[in-house]
Amino acid sequence: MILATPLSDEDCGAQSMPDASPVKWHLAHTSWFFETFILEVYEPDFAPFHPAFRVLFNSYYEGVGDKHPRPQRGMLTRPSLAEIRAYRANVDLRMQALLLSDICDDNCLRLLELGMQHEQQHQELILTDVKHLLSLNPLKPAYLPRALQAMPVQTELEWNTFDAGVVEIGYRNGGFCFDNELPSHRQFVESFAIGSRLISNIEYLMFVEQGGYENPAYWLSAGWDWRSSNQIAHPLYWQRQDDGAWREFTLHGMLPLDPHAAVLHLSYYEADAFARWAGARLPTEAEWEYAVGELGNEGRQFFGTAWQWTSSSYAPYPGYAIPDGAVGEYNGKFMVNQYVLRGSSGATPLGHSRASYRNFFPATACWQYSGIRLARSL
Repeated sequence: MILATPLSDEDCGAQSMPDASPVKWHLAHTSWFFETFILEVYEPDFAPFHPAFRVLFNSYYEGVGDKHPRPQRGMLTRPSLAEIRAYRANVDLRMQALLLSDICDDNCLRLLELGMQHEQQHQELILTDVKHLLSLNPLKPAYLPRALQAMPVQTELEWNTFDAGVVEIGYRNGGFCFDNELPSHRQFVESFAIGSRLISNIEYLMFVEQGGYENPAYWLSAGWDWRSSNQIAHPLYWQRQDDGAWREFTLHGMLPLDPHAAVLHLSYYEADAFARWAGARLPTEAEWEYAVGELGNEGRQFFGTAWQWTSSSYAPYPGYAIPDGAVGEYNGKFMVNQYVLRGSSGATPLGHSRASYRNFFPATACWQYSGIRLARSL
């Protein structure tokens, strides 16, 4: 709710593209999750806030029933934002009453924790979706009025080297994790080196100005087709002015491109092309996770700046089992035709910044805060 505070009712109802959702829908869907998966099962004398909401705010859970088409979420002018806020308040009160009773068993508490983690994921999506929406407005309005000082990258890119060996990846600590982080398992990695920091805007600008987007030698075939058909010539939110200077749209409006900040909002295709141009490659997710465990995050931008593309396809770990019930659709069914990103961005809730966290998107996705960390084979 706090993230929606700077926005108008009109801002909250608009949808900028099929991959994004209106803020109003995010607010309703996260409430729907608690009502559908917890209250409907555990609340005595359950009655839905509104029967139509079960379809309107179902995202992708086929086991729950019908759903409103994702590309048409921006057409839901009704219910109003005020009614959505009332829905959230109603679900909050009912959840509080349930938790104060003795009805909520261990499975209920597990669903509650998943629901809270799910809401945090949508908090990040609200920021990324709002940024894309506001970027399409000719006024280039700011979501927040004042820019925070970006953390600059180091001036020198150094290489941290690792010997070949068997490494353990996956979640193996106490507390919550998503099912796609399990089970922890061993994996062999060849000797490799990984960059000490993320790639900066000035480094990526060299790729742009030296014709990186015009040279098919750097691009995967599907990436070249995507670049060509969409006339992609620079990162999503960059804009070149008449005087040749570059600017970048941010949540604080249009600002001069900061040469020392990490480059953001790149597709997998762009990240891979840059890596080839730089004489390197993207790390595998096993290399990335192993490096974090050995090096830590101090000054290395593994967390809190940009999600980092890896060369690993999003697939189940050995021994992975999809959870029972409709919540089993949370991750497992998306393990195809996507790539894994590791780390976290400045829009990521703090609890989601852990070494085993597996984010995933298709190769064309660039409205997320995605950047580049290079690797090399030794």
